[in-house]
Amino acid sequence: MESTGLLSPGLLNLDSDRVQTPAFIVDRGALRANLAILGDVQDRSGATILLALKAFASPGFAAEVREVLPGVAASGPHEARMGKDAFGGTVHTYSPAYSPRYFSDVIRDSDHIVFNSLAEFTRHHEAVIASGRPIACGLRINPEHSEVTTAIYDPCAPGSRLGMTREQLGDELPKGISGLHFHTLCELGADALERTLAAIETRFGDLLPKLAWINWGGGHHITKPGYDIDLLVRLVQEWKSRYALEVFLEPGEAIAIRTGILVATVLDITHNGDIANVILDTSATAHMPDVLEMPYRPELIGASEAGVKAHTYRLGGMSCLAGDVIGDYSFDAPLAPGQQLTFADMSHYTIVKTTNFNGVQLPSIMAYEPETDVLETLSRFGYESYATRL
Repeated sequence: MESTGLLSPGLLNLDSDRVQTPAFIVDRGALRANLAILGDVQDRSGATILLALKAFASPGFAAEVREVLPGVAASGPHEARMGKDAFGGTVHTYSPAYSPRYFSDVIRDSDHIVFNSLAEFTRHHEAVIASGRPIACGLRINPEHSEVTTAIYDPCAPGSRLGMTREQLGDELPKGISGLHFHTLCELGADALERTLAAIETRFGDLLPKLAWINWGGGHHITKPGYDIDLLVRLVQEWKSRYALEVFLEPGEAIAIRTGILVATVLDITHNGDIANVILDTSATAHMPDVLEMPYRPELIGASEAGVKAHTYRLGGMSCLAGDVIGDYSFDAPLAPGQQLTFADMSHYTIVKTTNFNGVQLPSIMAYEPETDVLETLSRFGYESYATRL
């Protein structure tokens, strides 16, 4: 099972009495394994790799990240502050727009600030200068080259609000801009990056020698088995040599992929026609919304596709949303209330997206250290975490 490939055997064989569900559990050893790959890419290529907090932002794992990565990529004032306070190092911040009310917070905590339009840059640049901080300013570009096939995740789709086309940018970079940023990938390989870079050179090539830095954004599946790391290293080296600029990458998924699980408990089993519905103490819409948005079918450890094994069930959440369905799975033995089930690959873009829809209990966040077999609860959420945000 690809998504469990990094997980420690001890994590996959935890006694159920050690886990109060629902709970996310991140394997520190698996996280270190991903970071080791990214560290090697940094060393070989000369790129600077940042953790994209929008994908994985738990401060309880900042120590592992800090040992390898020199900073984070933030999407606004709260992530910028967490990046500075918890993770340390450099903070690159980009937002489609900045609220004037909170832009002083962005200035306080950011070392690079990327603007989505010339108007945004003009609106805020004087405040950056007045701060006296040595902040590097950049612009997000749209190379009008799509590699992402799922429309909701394609920043280069027609009519996109993200980044400027060359026509919108014009012939010259405004004074005060030292870099460009693009983010056009999602769970893609180095071949997609190579094609994107060719499109950027076609549309923005005359501006590249004028830059001090360029940020290649995220969506690079660097730690996925089969990713062409040598090609990525070569692309970075070529651009650094050709244009004499610093290259940043800001993956999120690549840092946390295959590092965690979500453990849930069977609450009830109901039947409607030929369908056996299992109600869990977790929820697709509240705890793993990409199951519905992407959409995708998460891997369930010990289960198979519907009909493959003797007993097939439709797994659903405990919210009132009719479509709160995780998927159909089959098992060797019948399920029963009180039984725990474990979903794989539940660290990236999951913990950060949880909601309290319906007042559903948020999963705890736990850490597993394979070297000592220690299971630690980092955060537990109850009524107060629900009530205080409404």
